[in-house]
Amino acid sequence: MEIAAPAGTDGFDTRIIEEFRANAGRVGGPLAGIPMILIHHTGAKSGMKRVTPLAHTPLGDGRYAIVASNGGSPTHPSWYYNLKANARFEVEMGTETFMVEAEEMDGSARAEIWTKLLAASPSLGEFEARARRQILVFTLIRQDRS
Repeated sequence: MEIAAPAGTDGFDTRIIEEFRANAGRVGGPLAGIPMILIHHTGAKSGMKRVTPLAHTPLGDGRYAIVASNGGSPTHPSWYYNLKANARFEVEMGTETFMVEAEEMDGSARAEIWTKLLAASPSLGEFEARARRQILVFTLIRQDRS
């Protein structure tokens, strides 16, 4: 399977992926201590398989939140469009690999989780102000739980 490196990352994501896999899902540097996940998504237009490392927030009951901040860019990250087109995909978390279904949060559900995300990571508020767009949030729902 051919997997493309994310555009414009100058190898940063590739290094994070390698470190994640070599250390049971843990990474160091500026991401030390941040819960990370690798999402395996398919390009909405290209059909190309991609792997992207993201911070995540456990929500309990096999659910996780991920944020489409794109570092405060005015545009959504490319993986956002891929998840909108193909909401069911594989993730790596620690040493586990499993399927999830992504659901974009909106309205009061997004507002409630956004408050918690801001409390845990105030930089998200700075990203949203710089981006001049609402930063979108997805819930990833683990699919192999009974």
